[in-house]
Amino acid sequence: MGNISRKQFITLGAASAAVLGLAGCGSSSSSDSSSSSDAGSSSTDDRSGNVYWLNFKPELDETAQALAKSYMEKYPNVKVKVQTAASGTYEQTLTSEMDKTDAPTLFNIGTTAGVKEWGSSAMDLTGTDIEKALSTSEYTYKDSDGRLVCAGLCYETYGIVVNADLVEKAGHSVDDIKDFDSLKAVVEDIHKNAATLGFDAFAATDLDDSSSWRVTGHLANLEYYYEEKDDGGWDETPASIKGTYLPNYKKIFDLAINNSAEDPSTLSTGGHDPSTEFTSGKAAFFFTGSWDYATIAEAQKNTTMIPYYCGVSGEEKAGLNSGTENRLAINDAASDEDKKATMDFWLWMVTDPEASKEMVAQLGVLPYTDAAKGDNGYLNKAEELSKAGNYTMDWATNYQPNVDQYRKGLVSALNAYTADQSDANWDNFKTAFVDGWAQNYKVENA
Repeated sequence: MGNISRKQFITLGAASAAVLGLAGCGSSSSSDSSSSSDAGSSSTDDRSGNVYWLNFKPELDETAQALAKSYMEKYPNVKVKVQTAASGTYEQTLTSEMDKTDAPTLFNIGTTAGVKEWGSSAMDLTGTDIEKALSTSEYTYKDSDGRLVCAGLCYETYGIVVNADLVEKAGHSVDDIKDFDSLKAVVEDIHKNAATLGFDAFAATDLDDSSSWRVTGHLANLEYYYEEKDDGGWDETPASIKGTYLPNYKKIFDLAINNSAEDPSTLSTGGHDPSTEFTSGKAAFFFTGSWDYATIAEAQKNTTMIPYYCGVSGEEKAGLNSGTENRLAINDAASDEDKKATMDFWLWMVTDPEASKEMVAQLGVLPYTDAAKGDNGYLNKAEELSKAGNYTMDWATNYQPNVDQYRKGLVSALNAYTADQSDANWDNFKTAFVDGWAQNYKVENA
């Protein structure tokens, strides 16, 4: 996240739509395909080489595979392979794949910790066509030597998605929700009357690998954001955190798990399919982000996104969580031909009118001047709140140290807590959250 935490939210109009980004769910897949664009530095008839894209976003897989196929049809001398890591396994998959002879030529560096781990493996993008194509430098990372090692693929926003029609059917309005107390009143009323209404308040807050990121990454951001704000902003991962706002995290987490159709004790195993619960009209609230807009909008025509109201002072001026952990890098160990082929393919995806239209349809907005423009309601909501003077909750979660292991510790503690919501079990979660940060920071910086 770099210095994003202290920067103002860039509106969609400014900087030609500086957006897109985060986490999702899905299974691993791989295929060879191809496609092309005049946006790169190669002419249309002399492109050659190999591209191997290890994709970070499972929900982008279908689009990525289709674009790869199109590119190879246009440039038959280029071979494009796309492999998508299963949710929660990217670092593990990347480590394994980068050790192979046929290593990825295009990969993701999402966080400041990722720069430390993988920056030395990345090509310096300074002065390249990729840097020139960017509409903003907001979503780039440089290493300690000043090398531009990755650039944002997209920009995203997340919060609580609300089915406005269901809220109205329950006798309320989304406009009634201004802070945690008003959110709590609406949520608890819907849950109390779920049998009569035919729907419940929150979709399941599953804690399996396909969904736990919603609370160990995204919802946790509210604690990090407010703590970072108190500290005057973070430029790098702090060695320790205080957990000052964990009581606020607990408020919204408890509200979600205790006002759902699913028994909290069943959340550890997952399998409830919260996305389908929401899109089928069985729940009025759902922790998710702009990457799900197209799917949700197709099923539910009147939804919006509200901030993570959690009881902090002044939260009536809160905005949405906006940023990205989707930043692409080119493998510096690849051959010159393959690095050129990879850059040309990357440029084509984000600047070609048709290709970028497909990317925008899935991701929302791309931070590239020539990218197609999209109409993502949740990103528009983020802009609306920002223009109204609300503060944007930037992605302080990108500072999580040794992220996969840290989040595993959070999931384990939350599993125990959802099975038995005792003070002792919550204290164990606080330990995992605060002490686990310090411990994983030491591992990462050993």
